[in-house]
Amino acid sequence: MTTNEKFTGKRRPHRFISKATQDFLKEARGVKKFSMFDFIHGYTYSRWSHFYVSLAISAKKYHLKFAFDILVSIYSIFLKLLPKNRGIKGISFEDSYHGKAIPIDSAKKLVSIKESIHIGDLEKVIPYKSARDIILKNPDHILALQCPCRSAREHPCLPMDVCLIIGEPFASFIMEHKPDRARWITSIEAVDILEAEEERGHVHHAFFKDAMLGRFYAICNCCECCCGAIQAHKRGTPMLASSGYIAVVDDEACVACGQCLSYCQFNALSMTNDGLQIDTEKCMGCGVCVSHCPQGALSLKLSPQKGLPLDITKLIKDKTFPE
Repeated sequence: MTTNEKFTGKRRPHRFISKATQDFLKEARGVKKFSMFDFIHGYTYSRWSHFYVSLAISAKKYHLKFAFDILVSIYSIFLKLLPKNRGIKGISFEDSYHGKAIPIDSAKKLVSIKESIHIGDLEKVIPYKSARDIILKNPDHILALQCPCRSAREHPCLPMDVCLIIGEPFASFIMEHKPDRARWITSIEAVDILEAEEERGHVHHAFFKDAMLGRFYAICNCCECCCGAIQAHKRGTPMLASSGYIAVVDDEACVACGQCLSYCQFNALSMTNDGLQIDTEKCMGCGVCVSHCPQGALSLKLSPQKGLPLDITKLIKDKTFPE
């Protein structure tokens, strides 16, 4: 450390470390109990997210399933031993990495924020033991990233660039390291992507990750055939949370056409002799069936037992936060 650095407390940027990585590290240092293990994990996940996710959903493709299982076991042990998690009973993988279903209107609001916000510890909205903050810096910095889940599939749904990375330091870091897989977009373009994915019947999820500074960082547009999170959720790893709504049907308006059935990514809809049936346990309240009912017979209803909705406009009004 030079004399100037000693008295100012500032270090000159390291010529071997990129600016985006420096910004990521600087932000990480400001997160309470964020360990070096967390930073390395976040760095690895962000820089090599396509390989990282592909290991999780198609390990056989890389012939590394055994090694991957060992890594998951080691990670689970580290998760429980990290200082920030001591005293938290029953913390598990899904507590560190999870998504929340959000209807199209809520997703549009998240990509339309114009000022930085800081809303912490949203336990009633994000029902997990960690990674439940919404801290957005430069929220108008948005990337369209090629979906890691779709990229891992032999015959993926198209288009590929439907994952939205929102705010800093994440957007610049990923753009710097993945210029061939990402592109800068405007808020208007992000809304266009959301609407196009809604039309395709895909579910919008706001994703949170412990290693991504314990906060919201992306909106993924998910399909049952490609999405690793939906598939893991169906296999019993509850890494997806309900939107806080459930779908309800107006029996008088429903003509039992069955069109909605193929759009439900969670197999919550079925048709019987008594008409359309909704399994409220499986329903995630994503609203995709609502937008695809030609009769307008479906709607979303608040379901308090499934948590509060992620309505960013309401959350901003209810909270105070620094610039």
